[in-house]
Amino acid sequence: MSSVEEFRTEIRGWLAANLTGSFAGLRGRGGPGREHEAFAERLGWERHMAAEGWTCVGWPKEYGGRGATLGQQVAFHEEYALADAPARVNHIGEQLLGPTLVAFGTPEQRARFLPPIVAVEELWCQGYSEPDAGSDLANVRTRAVRDGEDWVVTGQKIWTSLAHEAQWCFVVARTEPGSTRHHGLSYLLVPLDGNGVEIRPIAQLTGTSEFNEVFFDGARTRAEHIVGAPGDGWRVAMATLGFERGVSTLGQQVGFRRELETLIALARGNGAAEDPLIRDRLARAWTGLETIRCNALRMLDGVAAGAPGPEASIGKIFWATWHRELGELAMSVLGAGGMTATGEPYELDDWQRLFLFSRSDTIYAGSNEIQRNIIAERVLGLPKEIRP
Repeated sequence: MSSVEEFRTEIRGWLAANLTGSFAGLRGRGGPGREHEAFAERLGWERHMAAEGWTCVGWPKEYGGRGATLGQQVAFHEEYALADAPARVNHIGEQLLGPTLVAFGTPEQRARFLPPIVAVEELWCQGYSEPDAGSDLANVRTRAVRDGEDWVVTGQKIWTSLAHEAQWCFVVARTEPGSTRHHGLSYLLVPLDGNGVEIRPIAQLTGTSEFNEVFFDGARTRAEHIVGAPGDGWRVAMATLGFERGVSTLGQQVGFRRELETLIALARGNGAAEDPLIRDRLARAWTGLETIRCNALRMLDGVAAGAPGPEASIGKIFWATWHRELGELAMSVLGAGGMTATGEPYELDDWQRLFLFSRSDTIYAGSNEIQRNIIAERVLGLPKEIRP
């Protein structure tokens, strides 16, 4: 096993050698609010990564990964971001479902679903949120009933990122009639190309549609496509969320730093930095980013122990609020020109898109309010919030 620095040097060299030719134009493409950019080309890039053995680097070798240590995984994500490589299209399968199947799946499930994730041949989406069960996931009403050798799923999911590009969805559904809250839920793997599935894109403020409504009307999946035991879906679903806030967050910080440095250069170039209030906000943004990175590094202790601790919720509040405020700061740096679209009918520049899309940062993946409740009730042991 190579050292972290040897691993870092290897991936840095590979990226430099391969983000060339037809792939060179993909640098900086994609990401939150920009998933529509060059999707087919980014898929091709990621399949090239797979052919070269650079997908699922943190997975055990027996499941197609490289068995990279935690430090090596951090190095991979940081170098990938430093190279301005395109946003990954297989993130949900590689970072969320794959580790969940390694931890909770049967040997048959691992043999069926892990190889296509490694090869980027099947893409996944996450079927958690519903119209009345967003941050309050325990209020799930989508139901599944056993019918012979199948589960039959009926209900609706919403804010399902990249469902229109995915072939499969891991769905939290209620399988025990009369159950409430986190009891009686199951974790099902549901194909999206069968009968009884309808996917409707949702138009965003940015004018794009990277997430969707997904309707299940008697959709079927095989009985063995349940992860964990029936009724044990809450535990499996929470484990998936834990994997979501893992080492890739260090790569996210690299992207944030690039955005801030570019904004500082813009403020210096257009004179906005002469305003003492703007300078103060830029300085606060810099110190805030340092705080986010320190907390992310602290969170890795929990990841190394098997699951993120309270730092995951603390970090989500910090980075989401920071990024939203960065979008607001960008509009202040741009001035009045930031209110005008760059082209017809609704063409936005990168700063306008950042401002609009970052409004959602404090909502998705657990809203700020929910994260504060988790910290207060589960970490600090404070009395639970009064609920009707």
